Amino acid sequence: MSERASDDTESVTCGCKVGRITDEHELSDLDDQLVRYWTDRTEERYSTRDLAEHVNQQVLASALDDSGLQYRDGEVENTYRLLTDDDVSSGTRVQTRKELEREGIPIEAVENDFVSHQTVYNHLTDCLEASLEGPSDEERLERGRDKLGALRNRTAAVTKDTIEQLARNDVLAVGEVDALVTITITCEECKTQYTVRDLLDQGGCDCRSGEE
Repeated sequence: MSERASDDTESVTCGCKVGRITDEHELSDLDDQLVRYWTDRTEERYSTRDLAEHVNQQVLASALDDSGLQYRDGEVENTYRLLTDDDVSSGTRVQTRKELEREGIPIEAVENDFVSHQTVYNHLTDCLEASLEGPSDEERLERGRDKLGALRNRTAAVTKDTIEQLARNDVLAVGEVDALVTITITCEECKTQYTVRDLLDQGGCDCRSGEE
């Protein structure tokens, strides 16, 4: 779980760039969002790059609100993409900036308030004292099972497809086929062999069972 110096986000003040733009753009919920998204234990967890994008979109949305500009769902995200994405042409980026300037948005100042992922990381760890707890042993084992299971299934599928293709082209004489992939793990210290599932389920080799 994450830890913070205080449960009251509003009491946290700092002089870093994220703290400054939080005050300037009145993003009162931003710190809570950053900690919550970063420490999420599910697949929905944000990386610091995702968080930097989130912060920058909040800054852009604040500038649009201040100008009185009405926008639909998804427009902020798309406008941010047009301003920052490497795949966007320079002409499109210039046109987007000019359109924003015509709406009274100080786009240069807005872009100067954009933050990097490193700035967000420093704000999380130094200012908010947030931290990531590593996955438990059970979670690591489960991820290992999933990863190796996906690899095994992929190998079996590719093998079956290759054999069937050879048969269709009359290169190989064989009837209907199936493929089963079994991986054997050998402990080089005691030479005991295990299937991957057995080794993971019992938590290691018998020859190490007495070790701390």
